[in-house]
Amino acid sequence: MSLNKYFQKRFALSPEGATSFISGVVLSTLQNIVLMLPALFMFIFLMEYLAPNDTPHGFWFYALLGLAFLFVIYIVTYFQYKSTYIDVYNESAKRRIGLAEKLRKLPLAFFGEKNLSDLTNTIMEDNSALEQIFSHAVPQLFASIISVILVGIGLFFYQWQLALALLWVVPLALLLVVISRRLMKKTFVENHRVKRGVSESIQAAIENVQEIKSYNGEAAYMNKFENQIKGYEKSLIKTELASGVLLNISYIFLKLGLPTVIIVGAHLLASGSVSLITYLVFLMISSIIYNPINEVLNNMAILSYLDVRLDRMREMEQMPVQEGKTEYSVLNYDIVFNNVSFAYEEGKQVLRDVSFTACQGDVTALVGPSGGGKSTSAKLAARFWDIDEGTITLGGEDISLIDPEALLRNYSVVFQDVVLFNASVADNIRIGRRDASDEDVMRVARLAQCEEFINRLPNGYNTLLGENGETLSGGERQRISIARALLKDAPIVLLDEATASIDVENETKIQAGISELIKDKTVLIIAHRIRTVANAHKIVVIKDGTVAEQGSPAELISRGGYYAEMVGSRESGVGSQKTEDRSQKTEDRSQKTEDRSQKTEVGSRESEDIPTSFCSSHPCIDWRYNDKDGGKQDGFSIG
Repeated sequence: MSLNKYFQKRFALSPEGATSFISGVVLSTLQNIVLMLPALFMFIFLMEYLAPNDTPHGFWFYALLGLAFLFVIYIVTYFQYKSTYIDVYNESAKRRIGLAEKLRKLPLAFFGEKNLSDLTNTIMEDNSALEQIFSHAVPQLFASIISVILVGIGLFFYQWQLALALLWVVPLALLLVVISRRLMKKTFVENHRVKRGVSESIQAAIENVQEIKSYNGEAAYMNKFENQIKGYEKSLIKTELASGVLLNISYIFLKLGLPTVIIVGAHLLASGSVSLITYLVFLMISSIIYNPINEVLNNMAILSYLDVRLDRMREMEQMPVQEGKTEYSVLNYDIVFNNVSFAYEEGKQVLRDVSFTACQGDVTALVGPSGGGKSTSAKLAARFWDIDEGTITLGGEDISLIDPEALLRNYSVVFQDVVLFNASVADNIRIGRRDASDEDVMRVARLAQCEEFINRLPNGYNTLLGENGETLSGGERQRISIARALLKDAPIVLLDEATASIDVENETKIQAGISELIKDKTVLIIAHRIRTVANAHKIVVIKDGTVAEQGSPAELISRGGYYAEMVGSRESGVGSQKTEDRSQKTEDRSQKTEDRSQKTEVGSRESEDIPTSFCSSHPCIDWRYNDKDGGKQDGFSIG
């Protein structure tokens, strides 16, 4: 394995980053060596001063020599700075972008398994820490080790006894640092876990401050938060004790080197074993050489933090991404589930052998009890997750073989939980199509009945919506989501409780927009309310993760299965209302004091309250739209 490949693997670097790292180590080594040039300058001067028989050099010789040394130090330091700082930050920027690209290609299952604050910390905080480590620690660590070894070898050849007196403390100090590093790695993992818990508590409190205040939970929350802070404090102290005590002992050992050189050197000088010049040279070197050794000790401890952060980054980088072909052709936009099985977690099956077809131009409704797998099926249809068994095809193409981004160009999605960004209204709608003009944005906003509330906003379409659209109501947020889908105008539409947050009045308002959205498209709708899907072309009942029954509404009612029971329950509720209204009618007629206008009003209300079908007590979605001649075409209306 080449040196470049080794550093790529060891420190999760790109090929360019590994090359810059090697350059940084070499230049840092040169810097450590050239920083000893002042000692060499003093050595040359002392040699001449203490050897009067030689011809002395003049002032200009030492002036030029000093300037030459300074120039060399400047050049080496400049390139060392560029390699270990500028290049490191460039590499960090590439790493952040690479991780963001990785996240973009990961399946949604990854985000369900991982803590979101952890992901943010990995991309931002861990990368910032790596910037500091790679710009201040790691290259200097390698450079210090190399320079100390080179200088040590030279000193042993020059005078081995004084060299031994100078460096005997280094192995002991290194041993203590190695022990300290092992302890630090364990405590740092625990420290990160506790810190994450504190961050999550703060985030949860900010997001749920309304609920906490509404239920007088401030005291309980503060008590919990205080305990977490104390736990974090103990974790930090434990980390510092694990490393600080041993590191400080290693520094004390290093301090013993200089007095050892003084004592041993004085003894050797007195016995005539070394010259005064040699003695003075070792004294000067001992005041310099411990600086890079200190760097080694400090940076070896820092490597413990580095390894923990790199482990988290590698874990993210090694997650399997969803891939596939970007170029494909489909015969139509039929979505076919064939014996599909799926589990979010191993051993917790959500879907088992699910098979159905959502045809182009038809509205296919998924109904059933909560938790049965309706929303999961819709998300699998768009490859938000990869299935465990079976196949899902779009126009004959297996979607597991299609690149997710290329696949999703064919989908418009309106989910129950609408996500809005802290951007303008126009930009939130424009997510449906980034290159859309202002006129297109306003057109779909009108179709989705958004214009009324947008015009009430302070800056209209340019109003910032705040975090996740906090300034809008649930119905308004839902209509923004529908406007996005209208703007995208994709051939497949997924509606997951699309009108769940909209009252009857607003639901009526958006019928024209949804009619335009679903015309001639493959529509997959999920809803709990029977009136929402009563006129769909096809209904698929998903119960306990399997298809209980499927067919047209009339067919399912005639079979007397689960769907018929749902319809019957609703009719029973409506029938009770009907009986109550008739009783009210009799009571009203018996009131002799009622005038004729009151009776007329009551009669009018009776006529209005008596339903003509199982869903007539509320607006019923009719998946057809009126054509120019007054007939019905496939589409959407409420009746």
